[in-house]
Amino acid sequence: MRTIMTLNTKGGSGKTTLATNLAGYYAEHGKNVVLADYDRQQSSLEWLQERPDYYAPIIGVDGTSDSLRTPQGTDILIIDAPAAVYDKDLTALVKRAETLIIPVLPSPIDIRAAARFIQELLTVGKVSRKQTKLAVVANRSREYTVVYHTLENFLKSLKIPFIATLRDTQNYIRAAEQGISIHEMAPSSVWQDVEQWEPLIRWLNSKRSQV
Repeated sequence: MRTIMTLNTKGGSGKTTLATNLAGYYAEHGKNVVLADYDRQQSSLEWLQERPDYYAPIIGVDGTSDSLRTPQGTDILIIDAPAAVYDKDLTALVKRAETLIIPVLPSPIDIRAAARFIQELLTVGKVSRKQTKLAVVANRSREYTVVYHTLENFLKSLKIPFIATLRDTQNYIRAAEQGISIHEMAPSSVWQDVEQWEPLIRWLNSKRSQV
């Protein structure tokens, strides 16, 4: 079973957007997908409640309960992690994931916070032993702005990929309202967004993102 977690201790970075769109992508491509929501706001599960029955099924799991059980035959487990998780809680959470995706917003405050968080992540057992792979995604960006250069240089020094830049667009809001992903919307309206996802999808489907 492939386990992918969206993670950032800073709230509002776009973890749920990444998690739900990944779940929709893999479901559309015929995978048995489980979406586990560890955030007490349960935004991913609320998204799933809006999902029409005629779209590819996704199983939702409340990760805030004491134990996480995935159905037999699950191909992809997507975990939407909570914000403000540190120390032992962070270590316990990371143990569940093979791959971590860290969304970062295009502001100096968010980028500095992300750099500090990544430094903390590198001390976590599975990450330090390279048993968990991680990558960063620039989220809700109007363009590739200069504020990302500092973070990109920092990541290069640590050999962590800055894998994709996703634009700020109403398409993600429309998708969220319908319980679907942008990969399941009319291609004519989301072609630019789908194109921006391609580097992330290629990385996730490659051995570079897997242990």
